[in-house]
Amino acid sequence: MTGLDEQQVHADADAISVADLVRDVALALHDGDSQRAAHLVINLHPRDLADVIELLSPEHRVALIQALGPAFNYEVLSEIDDHVRDQLSEALPNELLAKAVTELDTDDAAYLIENLEQADREEILAQLPKGERAVLERQLEYPEDSAGRLMQSDFVAVAPYWTVEQVIEHARETDDLPDVFSEIFVVDPAFRVVGSVDLSRLLRTKKDVPISDIMETDLDVVLATADQEEVARQFERYDLMSAPVVDENGKLVGVITVDDVVEVIQDEADEDMRALGGVGDESIGDTVVQTAQSRVPWLIVNLGTAVLASFVIKMFDATIEQMVALAVLMPVVASIGGNAGTQTMTVTVRALATNKLGAANAARIISRETLVGLINGLVLSIIMAGIVFLWFGSSKLGAVIGAAMVVNLLAAALGGILIPLALDRLKLDPAPASGVFVSMITDCVGFFAFLGLASLILF
Repeated sequence: MTGLDEQQVHADADAISVADLVRDVALALHDGDSQRAAHLVINLHPRDLADVIELLSPEHRVALIQALGPAFNYEVLSEIDDHVRDQLSEALPNELLAKAVTELDTDDAAYLIENLEQADREEILAQLPKGERAVLERQLEYPEDSAGRLMQSDFVAVAPYWTVEQVIEHARETDDLPDVFSEIFVVDPAFRVVGSVDLSRLLRTKKDVPISDIMETDLDVVLATADQEEVARQFERYDLMSAPVVDENGKLVGVITVDDVVEVIQDEADEDMRALGGVGDESIGDTVVQTAQSRVPWLIVNLGTAVLASFVIKMFDATIEQMVALAVLMPVVASIGGNAGTQTMTVTVRALATNKLGAANAARIISRETLVGLINGLVLSIIMAGIVFLWFGSSKLGAVIGAAMVVNLLAAALGGILIPLALDRLKLDPAPASGVFVSMITDCVGFFAFLGLASLILF
């Protein structure tokens, strides 16, 4: 058995064990045996317990957390899917949420209570120590999906004239420092960042050396109001492990670490994938009503474009009546055009999302996609023309569908890149809207080209 096969076996075994565990926990809770339910999950890693909670029904989620009581690890709440976490925040008592907020990092604490009703949020904040409340309230003032929401407000900051020994003593003796950190920031009297020192370099330097002698001054600083997507791109581009976050005055207010950025990258990729499928911001834990509300709007738009394509077909109903083969072959032209358009559109939307496509290279990429569409159209048209000749014995029909496929694949290539570019230029998200309009173009152009050419050449 290869290493890859072994990994697959382990993955399948883990999936089965989680499914069995969720079933056993649900049965225990259904029978009112909360003690057994807690015993089944008491030793799970927070990430694994988060998976179990996500797979349970909403009422069983709350029951399991309450069954665990003081043994519940609040870190689980930072691992749970955003939608499920919001549902739990609404369902769990405010006293439990207040305890969770004091245990979690400030960024996770902000996510936990950000969508609560104002009264509930105030009640939770009122139970926090004054200092923690002020930090969390400041973090909640930053826009959603900004660096200010993503950052951790706990960090280590020292003066440049401190020696290595003073910094180490500070880290040992100060109680309100973060539990885990790898970088120490150097600030001036106005608390503006002037440098940073990696923990490993600090520990390898003689104790009487001033911090200013070993600090790195070439820092990648993040503005607290910056969009988290821009932050993620900055981390990816410059291979950052952490970055200081500053306010509009340049004052150090927090730090962003790579683990937070990885979550952003995953979330943005998931969001783009869902948007391309027209399913909106939904998750597996949503209710029937929430899921339907997320999907119906784009289905209605799709219905409108499908009706438009039907009008194109209606224009040639007399032509179709004279040759049934046209009705048989129409879906081929539309389908292959739709698939080609989706390929181009997917690449374009992803390039726009990652800032790899812009005014500097748009013309070159458009030319490339046009040539690719032409080549694909010629190759597929030759294949399809041969199939039609063997199937229906008509070289003219083969020529018609071949020409129509060339036209449609060119339209698909142009639509697949120009529509996302146009939407992006209009400051609209190209991910959810592009698919509908690309499908409309390939359907309408495909049907019009095929049936129009058939009317001119065959009759």
